[in-house]
Amino acid sequence: MKPEDLTGIVGWGSYIPRYRLPLGEITRVWGFNPEQPKELDVTEKSVAGVDEDAVTMGWEAALNALRRAGVNPRDIGAVWFGTESKPYAVKPSATIIAEALGITPSTMATDLEFACRAASEAIRISIAAVASGMVKYAMVIGSDTAQANPGDVLEFTASSAATALIIGPSSEAAAVFEASYTYVTDTPDFWRRATSPYPLHGEGFTGEPAYFHHIVSAVKGLLEKTGLKISDFDYAIFHQPNGKFPVQVARMLGIPLEKVKPGLVTPMIGNSYNSSALIGLSKVLDEAKPGSRILLAPFGSGAGSDAFSIIVTDKVLEKRDRAPRVVDYLSRRKLVDYAFYAKARGLIKRI
Repeated sequence: MKPEDLTGIVGWGSYIPRYRLPLGEITRVWGFNPEQPKELDVTEKSVAGVDEDAVTMGWEAALNALRRAGVNPRDIGAVWFGTESKPYAVKPSATIIAEALGITPSTMATDLEFACRAASEAIRISIAAVASGMVKYAMVIGSDTAQANPGDVLEFTASSAATALIIGPSSEAAAVFEASYTYVTDTPDFWRRATSPYPLHGEGFTGEPAYFHHIVSAVKGLLEKTGLKISDFDYAIFHQPNGKFPVQVARMLGIPLEKVKPGLVTPMIGNSYNSSALIGLSKVLDEAKPGSRILLAPFGSGAGSDAFSIIVTDKVLEKRDRAPRVVDYLSRRKLVDYAFYAKARGLIKRI
């Protein structure tokens, strides 16, 4: 029996800030071609408020996941926090959330890093921890705030949001894991040195051989490992650095667009880094019928991709209305200008 056979998603939840910056504001301020946002297939991005950071957003997503799971917080034996925008350089964020939710002190807790793949890496770790009996439940949080050098093309998509999953026994799960596969290489397509406030990226290099090569390789590895075919999946969710890449990689894999669209949220909120693919999964779990099979393939620069086969169970029906859905957060929006965005995200420095 595989570790995945014993585990599943017992609870899930997301959080998206209400503030949205139209990308036309970025072209206006920095003089970009007004058509550039169309090339990315993104119209606006979510912006964390002055009083929000990766921890506060992660807390709300985790609270929603707990509500759906319906488990005692004290039974959560591990909290993994995946981010590349943690508020403290030296101090774990996982412990803050664990304490605030009443999970501490008898729990493991740590922050993970692998660019946008840290939370996905945490899912694989959680599967192993739960299946081995080391913990009964594990909490996975992916949360990030917008980080982009002002005036850089990355500013068009770098956004803020969070998603949390509670991994537990398959008998309690709204969706069970069928199989997983990971593909990693040393591909420096995106990085940030210790003294740099903003990340740098390799322009076109971030697509191929980074994003496309790793996701395609991970998915093909999963198919070879399981004997499944693309046609066996009802939904396909990929990392969403923009609105074009997920559609492009789906075409490369022969996946119809109608299987990708339900989990595609980037055109509306931008790229929320560690929450990017997971918020797509959260949205699909909000809507999918029992028996549906989901292909989930997050990606992280540096570079690596995981591929998961997930099957929705009947329990999803009783759990989904216990917390706000992704569409509830998508519809709760307030447009802001670049000045608000610059102030909220600390781009303006006082001397």
